[in-house]
Amino acid sequence: MHSQLDLVQARTKSYIQGPHRFLIGGKAVDPSAAAEFHITDPSTGERLSEFASATEAETNAAISAARRTFDTGLWRNVSPAQRAQVLWRVANLIEENRQLLGELEALEGGKLIGAALNGEVWAAAEAFRYHAGWCTKIEGKTFKPSIPGLDLEGTTRLEPVGVAGLITPWNGSLVMSAWKLAPALAAGCSVVLKPSENTVLSALRLGELLGEAGVPEGVVNIVLGGGRTVGAHICEDARVDKVSFTGSTNTGRALIDAAKGNLKKLSLELGGKSPVLVFEDADIRAAIDGAAEGIFSNAGQVCVAGSRILVHTSKFDEVVAGISARADALAIGPTMDETSTLGPLISEQHRNSVSSYVDRARSEGIEVVTGGEAGDGDGYFYQPTVIIDHERTSCVWSNEIFGPVATVTPFETEAEALALANDTEYGLAASVWSENTSRVQRATRALRAGIVWVNCHGIPDMSMPIGGYKQSGWGREHGWNGVEAFLEHKSIMQRVMPDPRADG
Repeated sequence: MHSQLDLVQARTKSYIQGPHRFLIGGKAVDPSAAAEFHITDPSTGERLSEFASATEAETNAAISAARRTFDTGLWRNVSPAQRAQVLWRVANLIEENRQLLGELEALEGGKLIGAALNGEVWAAAEAFRYHAGWCTKIEGKTFKPSIPGLDLEGTTRLEPVGVAGLITPWNGSLVMSAWKLAPALAAGCSVVLKPSENTVLSALRLGELLGEAGVPEGVVNIVLGGGRTVGAHICEDARVDKVSFTGSTNTGRALIDAAKGNLKKLSLELGGKSPVLVFEDADIRAAIDGAAEGIFSNAGQVCVAGSRILVHTSKFDEVVAGISARADALAIGPTMDETSTLGPLISEQHRNSVSSYVDRARSEGIEVVTGGEAGDGDGYFYQPTVIIDHERTSCVWSNEIFGPVATVTPFETEAEALALANDTEYGLAASVWSENTSRVQRATRALRAGIVWVNCHGIPDMSMPIGGYKQSGWGREHGWNGVEAFLEHKSIMQRVMPDPRADG
């Protein structure tokens, strides 16, 4: 095993080694419990550090701090322009800490260092800049009631929802934290953030940067621990008004049960089994490149990964060969090696899960064209895999694998392609590859998915709402919809009384 710690700056190494404290009420709080979680480099399997889970008392303290700051108006009563300035400063600080944050994402989260520095950090900064612009644009409307005999004026007002619990996944800790924190803060909420226990470091550093930028103490609180303990406590606590969660559909169902107590509002961005539709009139080379990128990026650990590739029979063999060639050309390696083009899965447990799906598919008689085995070395690598599934009855057709495993299936007609694309309990994303504009319009209308890309796949933008149909979730993130998710709508009707002096 070759440690990657010696490949990062001294500041990053020191931060990784800890101590790892909670952020509660604006203070760095030492955990009272013994460390039970390990920070592991998925490229090597090396245990880099450890941290403790928040106790019930510490989670309560974080919620209390958020509740107190919201109720006293410490942040929500700050002028919109001032809030915008603070969020803009957060973006600047993220960029100033680019190397540290990128290296944390690479060592703990399994992100390739180039993607972390040039993609993850940039996207996190952009989230705060984008939402800084919304701070001064949260506005209500006026309406004129039509009640006979009464002189009435009506207005609507948008107000922050209150205390928001933010629960983020491991496949993009820094970005996902930014995607939830920025709109919540723009809306005027106070928050409690719980990052995945697999990836805590960049979220902790981001919390520190928020304080440096001028977010008042206690407005942002961060606690660590498992979803079944700390996460469940946040969801169950009646002092929390809303929960925003990104993760698996099964966990989403559990959060719905946990949130029933005070009927708190939920935003759920859940699983996906996203189809990629390649028609015979597509630019086939571009489609092959886009489909390969859509499933092998971040080793397939992407919510919108294009894991079901549907190809017209006339182009099927060409696309299978092209994607397989792209898979075989990927350089599997550790995240700090700039020559690596495919990094590890997040953990040994997750690699075992991915491997079990492929092994089961083989036992079902499904053809594995390339890949289908664990990678070499001490880390949690898995070969990029291409599977042909003509019958659509295998486990890899219906289940979210969340790894670098593409299932390729042929179709004959446009109607068949659309029926196959919608043949899933999920509805998060899809892409259509065609040069026929009418066909594109028909397909985008018919697809039951919250995001549809045309001649591209997996490209996010802060102005584009993301979220799912069916069992891929509730609500949307990004754009105005993402800000509105942290707002309450209030209607005000006022009777205008006659001037009493008019009778005199």
